[in-house]
Parts: sequence; C-alpha cells; structure tokens
Amino acid sequence: MRVASDIGGTFTDLAYLDEETGRVGMTKVSTTPADFSEAVVGTLRKAGVDVPRTSFFVHGSTVIINALTERKGAKTALITTQGFRDVLEIGRANRPDIYNMSYTKPKPFVPRYLRREVHERVNYKGEELAPLNEADVRQAVEKILAEGAQAIAVCFLHSYANPSHEIECGEIVSQLAPDIPLTLSHQITQEWREYERTSTAVLNSYVHPTARAYLDHLERDLTKMGMDRRVLHVMQSNGGSATFESGKRSPINLVESGPVAGVIGAAHVGDLIGEPNVISLDIGGTTAKTSLVEKGTPKITTEYKIEQRRDTAGYPILAPTVDIVEIGAGGGSIAWIDRAGALRVGPVSAGAAPGPACYGWGGDQPTVTDANVLAGRINPAYFLGGEIPLDVQRAEAAMRPIAEAFHLSIEEAAMGVIRIADANMINALKLVSVRRGYDPRDFVLIAFGGGGAMHAGALMRELRVKKVLIPVEPAVFSAWGMLMTDLRRDYIRTLITRTDQVNPARLNAIYAEVEAQALQDLTAEGVREADMDFQRFADMRYMGQEHTVKVRLPAGAIDDRAMPDINERFHALHEQTYTFRLETPVELVNYHLTAVGRVKKPEFRKLDIRQGKLAEARKGARRVNFDELGFAEATIYERERLPLGVAVKGPAVVEEPASTTVVFPDQKLNRDEFGFLHIEMLG
Repeated sequence: MRVASDIGGTFTDLAYLDEETGRVGMTKVSTTPADFSEAVVGTLRKAGVDVPRTSFFVHGSTVIINALTERKGAKTALITTQGFRDVLEIGRANRPDIYNMSYTKPKPFVPRYLRREVHERVNYKGEELAPLNEADVRQAVEKILAEGAQAIAVCFLHSYANPSHEIECGEIVSQLAPDIPLTLSHQITQEWREYERTSTAVLNSYVHPTARAYLDHLERDLTKMGMDRRVLHVMQSNGGSATFESGKRSPINLVESGPVAGVIGAAHVGDLIGEPNVISLDIGGTTAKTSLVEKGTPKITTEYKIEQRRDTAGYPILAPTVDIVEIGAGGGSIAWIDRAGALRVGPVSAGAAPGPACYGWGGDQPTVTDANVLAGRINPAYFLGGEIPLDVQRAEAAMRPIAEAFHLSIEEAAMGVIRIADANMINALKLVSVRRGYDPRDFVLIAFGGGGAMHAGALMRELRVKKVLIPVEPAVFSAWGMLMTDLRRDYIRTLITRTDQVNPARLNAIYAEVEAQALQDLTAEGVREADMDFQRFADMRYMGQEHTVKVRLPAGAIDDRAMPDINERFHALHEQTYTFRLETPVELVNYHLTAVGRVKKPEFRKLDIRQGKLAEARKGARRVNFDELGFAEATIYERERLPLGVAVKGPAVVEEPASTTVVFPDQKLNRDEFGFLHIEMLG
C-alpha cells in the first residue's frame, strides 16, 4: 500500500494505491485542529486501509506555516557575528507599497534582547579574518538560557563560503544546552545574502519544537496501527518528499508542505493528456493556491516569503519552494463589509470549526460556500455525498446583513460574494502567468480542491485559457499528487563569476562536489543509483543587477564551448520575464543541483469503453445563477455516469460526492478516457 495524507484548513484528505491490485482509493474527513493526527488516523480507518501493508506513507500539512503565521513557535534566540545583531531588524529596507505612508516594518521573530553577538569573521571568499571567540559563545549561551530561550539559531557572516566557525559554535552550544533545538544556518542553506540566511535559520529554529512534537505524535499513532516507521515521509516545499527524521531536522523545508503536491499532480496530468503547459488551481476550504507549470516542470524559487502582502514585506525563507501564489479565498472564506462600506471576501476563514453557516455547526458568518448554496450551484442534499446536509435557511440568515447593507436581495448578495471571490482568484492566476510574461491562452487550467471545479468555468471565461480540466476526485487531488512525488534534495552554492571569465574546471568541480553529496544522501534513504536523476541549474543576472533568473544548464561536463549557449538561455529567459535583454556582461551567482530519487507511482487507467447514454447520467434540473448571464435552468448530471466523449452543453452542473462542476451556458464539457472533465468555450 502507498498512502498519502493531506491536512487542509477544513478537511483532511487521504489517497492510497494498492500496488498488488492497482486500485486507487480516496476519502476525506473534517480536520481536527485540536489534534491534527486524529484526522489522519480517522481517514485511514474510514478508508479501511490495511495499515501494516503500507510500503510508503507521505504526509503534507499546514502545521509549519500555521505555527509561523499564528506566532505559535518556540521562544528563539540568535547568535551572530559582532556588528550584525540587527540584521533581522534592518532587513532589506524594501517597501512593497512605496506610497503607503503608514507602512511599518515586519516585527522580527527574535526580539533584540535575545540576539547575541560574538567575535569572529570570515570574508566572502571563505578566508578567516578573525577566529571564533569561544568565551563570547559561552557567555552568549548563558544569557540566552537565563532568558528562557527554547530554541537557538546561529548565523555568521559568509558562513555559506566557510561554515567552520558555525560548526565550532554549534559544538559549544550543544555542550552547554544539549536539549535545546539548534539550527546552524549552513545546514539549511549555503546560499548568500546575510538577512535571508539569518531569517531562514531563525524560522527553522522557531518551528523546530512544534514540528518535532507533531511528527513524533503522528509517528506514534501510525506505528500503533502497525505502520513501519521506516516508510514515513513528509512532503517538502520543493515538490519532493523526505523522511520524517529529515523533516524534524529541517522543518522550514515543509512550510508549503501541503499545497505543492497538487502542483506536482497537475504536472503529471498535463503530461498524460499531452499538455505540458498548465496552470494549477487548488481551491480549498481556507485558501486558493495557484502555480504555473511550463514544459512539464513546476517553477522553483528560493525567493519565497511568508506573509508578503502590499502592506508588509514578509519574511524570507531561502529554501527551494514550488512557486505558488496563495490567497485567502476558499469555500470557508468569510464575506464582510470594511470600514469604507465595501464588500470584502477573506482572508479570514470559518475553517473546519465552526465552518460555514450552512453546515449548521455554529457558524453564523456568510462564506463563499453559503453563497454557492444560495446561487443554486451546490446541492444541499448531496454535499460530501450527503454526509453533511446543508441548511439553506442558515445560509440565508448569514447572508441577510450583507443584502440589507447594499439594499439587495439575498440571491444578489450571494452573487456579489462569489464575484469578489472570483476576482481575487483571477488576480492570483494573473500573478503566476501574465505578470511573469506568460499568455494564459497557451495554458490549460487544471482545477481541483473542493471548490476548484465550481469556480473554474467562471475563471476560464475571464482568463481565456485553452481549456479547463477537472481531474478525477478533485477534492482529494493534492493527496493523490503526493503519491506522484519523488524523493528530492536541492543543493545550492554561491560563487559570483562573470561568464566570460569563468573557469569551467571550477564550475564542474562545484557540481561534482554537490553530486557526490547528493549520491550519498539519496543512497542513505535507500534509493538505487539507477533511480537517481541530477539536474543542474544556475541563478544568473546581468552585471550590476541585484536579483537573478534560474537557468537550466546542459548535462555533462561544461567547457568554453558551452558558455555561449548558457548565455543565450539566460538572455531568452530574462527577456521573457522582464521583456528586455542587455548587451552587458552576465554573471553566474548560484549553482543549483536538484537530485531526484524516483519512486513507483500510481498510473491512471483508461475507463471501460462500454458505457450508457447521456440521459442515464441526468439527475434532474435546478435554477442556477450564472453571474451576468443570469439565472438559467441547468441540467444536473452525475459525473460517474457521464458517457465518454459525449459533449454536454451548458447550462449544466456535474455533481460528485465531494465536488461540483459548473458549466456556463456558453461552455461545453466532455469526459475523456481517463475520466477527466474537459471544459471549453462554445464556438
């Protein structure tokens, strides 16, 4: 059995593959915020998984990102180079909204009294200028412990080039405080930029106790059910998986643990249908997440920030992360009226408890789910296959204050909520496409999550993508995507060199060194060398620029003849991203190796060609609000009974237990041989 578990803000999903029979199964239960592992165990029991037969278990959750955004991590201290105590406070001096005169800097995760300096110095070449003063370290640790610190981070200037002082400091800290979680910055990242490295090390220590306690607790629960701890893996932000032990050591690599799995799944689906260029859209109960996949490869960034918005610069994390834009617009997102009298949706969510008003679990605030019920898009008697009967009257009562405030009917107010939620999602989709030099018309939108299929038709009409694809079991697609992930490690080294002055032997030596490390790391996790794949990238820029673009490098040894091709790859990518190229010297900044350990994956099986007629899938009709096209009598179909390749013209609604697909009057839908739903515009 290969099993994947994904904890979301509202529901916890499970997907599994029986390798002997090829059977794929999926299920979901409500998330249990008081004890997340309870929901994980609940999905295993509900699905009837033969737990002792599990050969691979992968888990994604929002525990790490929640600990950061809710400030529920450990009291953390920082030890750094003398003179750099305030790096966290100074940051980059960036103002994301330059005209915001009331802008305030993000508050550091480590207060100044817990930031201690020690004498030591290494230059950017890694050469020692001043040795580490051990007495300073001991004094710093004593003061930190006296202040009640629960975790410690160490980040010295230029330790990416020479980590010897950090290693020496770590040994002293471990002697004096053996039970305190410790992060040395070079263990997390060997990329330059002192502020970003310091932030990453601090955040790793901040969530370390939370991550260890959570994974230890989940490990105990799973092993009690008969699961071998050696099969336990966690989903990483880079789109690969790692062992529980690795997750406990470097929990900052799990910050986007859950959302990235859907992107990986979308890339595989795109490959399956011959569409390598896709945009993934995951609309859950709390958030909407989108990412772009070009030529079958998800975009990876090391310039990731949490809590970055127009009014705050956020907190940088130098950990390779699938480039995802996430907004607070899900089914549970609450609609509200701001102080200026404007209608807003999100980012606050009703979550799993108390949930939307229509759940009848105590929620009384209007949400996107309530609005979709009132618009006729959700069948109140068929939500989660009837497991949660929805209360239309409670949804009306919650929406009434908004309707009265704008002198609208309840149905008009509900449509207003949906329209604003859609607009927020359109903006997110444009951020990963139009704003980065891509034309949405060249991409297929793959929508999933509980709300993806419901909103995708409306988003398609605005964005004009080639088509929309709804995968099988879209509500648990991210969990399924985890079954498609490989083991993955990313290694990044910094050495700034002009491409017209680079020494190919030095360049090859850097990649040879990290490949040897990657080989050792993947071998330790039981990966055969035949199942390993190494991919080389370089972060490059024009001389004088501050930031870079990531360029794929050719495999094999790099010589002088390869450099013109590498330069041209950079020019083309820079022009696509920023619309221009320069006749300026080009610099190599970071050397990035992605090491992949391939694992067995489930396969989509083609459906039996024997099938019934379209009339047999018809369940009836109901009045549905199609925004500016108005109300229309929509034909209702059951997804599993739709015949293959037969066009269904809108207005229509296709229902399944955990999701609803809305087809507008100017659209058509058909079900392909894999069971995927394709939505296209008519004409």
